[in-house]
Amino acid sequence: MEPQSLKEALKWKLTGAELERLPRAFEIVGGIALFSDFPDELSRRERIIAKTLLETHKNIKTVAKKSGERTGIYRTKKVTIMGGEDTTMTMHTESGVHLIIDVEAAYFSPRMSNERLRIARQVKKGEDVLVLFSGVAPYPLVIAKNAKPRSVVGVEKNPKAHKLAKDNVRLNKLESKIELVKGDVREVKLKGRRFDRVVMPFPGGGEEFLGVALNQAKKSAMIHLYMFVDKDHFPKNVKERIPKKSKRVKIVKIVHCGDSSPSTMRVCADLKVK
Repeated sequence: MEPQSLKEALKWKLTGAELERLPRAFEIVGGIALFSDFPDELSRRERIIAKTLLETHKNIKTVAKKSGERTGIYRTKKVTIMGGEDTTMTMHTESGVHLIIDVEAAYFSPRMSNERLRIARQVKKGEDVLVLFSGVAPYPLVIAKNAKPRSVVGVEKNPKAHKLAKDNVRLNKLESKIELVKGDVREVKLKGRRFDRVVMPFPGGGEEFLGVALNQAKKSAMIHLYMFVDKDHFPKNVKERIPKKSKRVKIVKIVHCGDSSPSTMRVCADLKVK
């Protein structure tokens, strides 16, 4: 019988003080267990923690941790392998699609799987959909697989993420539905195309690019804008952070779609273009 939690499995291997410092949660991306906030105080216990996790979760092949601050123009974090297979690459499956993920090269959150499917279920038959900051293409793939859009365009400037996105589109045999463009969302030329729906899955300041989305959106289009906000001031802070120039949009719905810290929540503002 498997232990109820990692903490329970380690209760005879760590001290009480060490157990208190043990992270409460980790993400599972394919076969990789990934800690986002692993305390330095437990660094000398990494091997026993990783070994225990591998023994109690047979689907996990690698245990890793993100370390340091996000760096570079692509805002990625260094990943350190704590145990198991020495790789940052894995295959993740959700909503009927397979995704090749490199947890160090590009941002990806499995916790957003339900949110990606929520957006896909709103896409009407024949829509043209634009995904800004498309990463390794989870949104384009889930939309193309679970809805009936006419086309889905993904824009991503991280070359490693863009390459993985192309691999993922081929893997899922959705080349006829998905077009991927490498470049800065503020600079790419989409040949005057306009879209019925624009998805902006970049919560760290995505509202700054709302003007870009509006330039690509048809009248009456939907825009899905993600952002991180302080829990104590929600939902007022969502409305305050949408730029004044965006009076062309109406807030239809604000969806709470996860927490990034005890005080910070991720939300999606579903906006209707006037």
